[in-house]
Amino acid sequence: MRPYIKEFFTHVDICVMCVLLVAGWTVLLPHANEGTIWLALVIGMAGYALSEYMIHRFLFHMKPPKHPLLLAMLRRLHYDHHIYPNELHLLFLPVWYSLPVMAGPALIAYGVTRDTVLTIAFVTGVISFLLYYEWTHFVAHRPIKPITPWGRWMKKVHLWHHYKSEHYWYGVTNPLFDVMLGTFRDEQQVEKSETARNLEGKADSRL
Repeated sequence: MRPYIKEFFTHVDICVMCVLLVAGWTVLLPHANEGTIWLALVIGMAGYALSEYMIHRFLFHMKPPKHPLLLAMLRRLHYDHHIYPNELHLLFLPVWYSLPVMAGPALIAYGVTRDTVLTIAFVTGVISFLLYYEWTHFVAHRPIKPITPWGRWMKKVHLWHHYKSEHYWYGVTNPLFDVMLGTFRDEQQVEKSETARNLEGKADSRL
């Protein structure tokens, strides 16, 4: 396990997020006795959990755009990951994507609260869940056996998404939104998709 932990935490995108996480907690620790700080953290984590599903399903699996720059971005963000699911550098969200995506909710949080510390708490919650997502996704694609039964099951479910059908099982850390929004199926009842490894070749009106 040690080589994989090193592999994970030495990746540049993960390093940047870890630095931001430590910086966030440095600001928050003096306010740890304030309930609103913990509430903002939880809201940030819940927000990322929802965005994990929504972005994966509706952005990363959208029909290929005609604009060459947008297509190149989606290839890096997800299309190429389905072609080469175990390629290390394709497992992580690049900071050029993650930081701007976090900036929008951060500005909204500040606009609502007018409080810098609460906004930092919210963003720290987002980053915390992002790193949990990145680790879960990393484990799913590396030759690692998760310690818990839950981890082993989620790894299996995510690999169904890659090798059985890209139309189901969008949740990487949990199946909640798949169940709520109808994209969780019994694997035995799902036909193998011919485009699971080639998202640019699909034409599915359900998405």
